[in-house]
Amino acid sequence: MDENNQTFVSGFLLWGLSGYPKTEIIYFALILAMYLVILTGNGVLIIASIFDARLHTPMYFFLGNLSFLDICYTTSSVPSTLVSLISKKRNISFSGCTVQMFFGLAMGSTECFLLGMMAFDRYVAIYNPLRYSVIMSKGVYVSMASVSWFSGGINSVVQTSLTMRLPFCGNKVINGFTCEVLPVLKLACADISLNIITMMISNMAFLVLPLLVIFFSYMFILHTILRMNSATGRRKAFSTCSAHLTVVVIFYGTVFSMYAKPKSQDLTGEDNFQTSDKIISLFYGVVTPMLNPIIYSLRNKDVKAAVKYILKQKYIQ
Repeated sequence: MDENNQTFVSGFLLWGLSGYPKTEIIYFALILAMYLVILTGNGVLIIASIFDARLHTPMYFFLGNLSFLDICYTTSSVPSTLVSLISKKRNISFSGCTVQMFFGLAMGSTECFLLGMMAFDRYVAIYNPLRYSVIMSKGVYVSMASVSWFSGGINSVVQTSLTMRLPFCGNKVINGFTCEVLPVLKLACADISLNIITMMISNMAFLVLPLLVIFFSYMFILHTILRMNSATGRRKAFSTCSAHLTVVVIFYGTVFSMYAKPKSQDLTGEDNFQTSDKIISLFYGVVTPMLNPIIYSLRNKDVKAAVKYILKQKYIQ
């Protein structure tokens, strides 16, 4: 490619749903409502897990981390999306795109590991309940969460730096709502072989590996449940796992649909990013964080009791 056509850009244009102007106001209202639910639901869970001693357990510690992660992830992208929908201001600076990409990758990678850690926690609780407090001591589960955050951050630093160091040429339009790796790589006018290799390695480490941990954890859990003599015990065990499995299916379903498909056609061919892909990206970025506290936590009687207790104490004061 002609070297004169290569440019190091100062910003990008987020295309979003520009081809559907009549639906933008509808999407603005929907995204704003979902964002408020995300902040409220996850915020309540974080407060409850901190101030109620009954929730000072590994499961609720991981849930608190998951809620904080969801707030950080959506806050890094949703406000700019809302501004672009209502004001038609679709420009994003190079540094803004870099920050948005970093937080998106870091939070997504960390969530993959956290879901794996949570599956292991459920496995220990059901498979070996008598030694649960010993195996999942505070030092252990805090270390597990720390490893998740650190690994997600390192992965994001590598992926973001490798992507944003590339020269970009021609059209600077990102055909999506946010700065994500795949749409940005399509704008690069340089060899992206290294990016593809590192993405494949990242997919194995942050998608496949935690999924294997989840799969084998639940195989042992299922084996243990089927051996229980008490029907009440089996129902209780299934109940504690059903919410986590629902979150896993929603999360991994959307992630695999975006990042685990063949990359050769996506990255080296024309930009045919369809509306369905944008909706999937939106589902992953907004709907999933909104559903997490509803599915996993706010329907839990322990969380409800903690929230009522905190509100009561505040009212009394």
